[in-house]
Amino acid sequence: MADKDAPVLVADVGGTNTRVALARGTTLIAGTTERFRNAEHSGLETVLAEYLSKHRSLPARAAIALAGPVRGASGAMTNLGWTMQADELARMTGIRHVALLNDLQAQGHALPHLPAEHLRKIREGQPEGGTRLVIGLGTGVNAAPVYPAGAGYIVPPAEAGHIHLPQQNEEDQQLARWLVARRGFASVEDVLAGSGLERLYAYHAERAGGAPALGASAIMDEMGACTTLATSVGRHYVRLLAQYTADLALTTLPFGGIYYIGGVARAFTPFMARFGYDAAFTDMGRFSDLVAQFPVALVEDDFAALTGCAAYLAA
Repeated sequence: MADKDAPVLVADVGGTNTRVALARGTTLIAGTTERFRNAEHSGLETVLAEYLSKHRSLPARAAIALAGPVRGASGAMTNLGWTMQADELARMTGIRHVALLNDLQAQGHALPHLPAEHLRKIREGQPEGGTRLVIGLGTGVNAAPVYPAGAGYIVPPAEAGHIHLPQQNEEDQQLARWLVARRGFASVEDVLAGSGLERLYAYHAERAGGAPALGASAIMDEMGACTTLATSVGRHYVRLLAQYTADLALTTLPFGGIYYIGGVARAFTPFMARFGYDAAFTDMGRFSDLVAQFPVALVEDDFAALTGCAAYLAA
């Protein structure tokens, strides 16, 4: 068997779960994908040890995507507390070569390999190919451009969920001040992550007279029921998301499309049109016509980051 056809190990370490699989080329090998709850493990090394013991396989190479900053051969989970060293993981698992990627980098490498049935259109735009932009909305928030480069792609790492929250009007400024008083800084992730939605609801509930706090799932249920408070929260969330996305789009010019990934993105997609996403996205003054050209879609493949890890190794 040629080395390029040999199975590789791929893993996607999120804030709550870790997914692990074996891949050949850019294709996940059927029956090898497993999900592990991070709370039940002390670190990634125990997850990989459990996985490898079940599958009785020791690939020569691995690529691991993690929800946090990666610097060379070192990575740290933003919302979990795990730290990783590629050489240490290689030593503990016996895998000869281990590569670490930010999870949005892995998602970016996956985009060219995702079938159309795994993409749900949010707005049509005028796609021309070229640069893409992937935005993750889940336990945390991040974004990364995907630049074509010869036969492959360059997906630079970023921590774009920790930039300042858009403040387009007085309501946004009041929200920012409310966040600064409680968290010291008003970031995008403070509002657009899953816990951020709960924070946004708490802000609106306080202004509405002190309604009880709700978890993210209950808030989504209230939106579905069209309650007044939840509708206000949903509209505010979608407007801020659209503005954040449009700001990033002007810095990257993603004529190849903008792609949302993550559980929060999936939960909000059915509400996008109802809560005015398109109008907020294209509300960019003299640049509105330019922004309107960018198509937007939701990635509905839970294992896209694993495919991206495999594509990274295959390249």
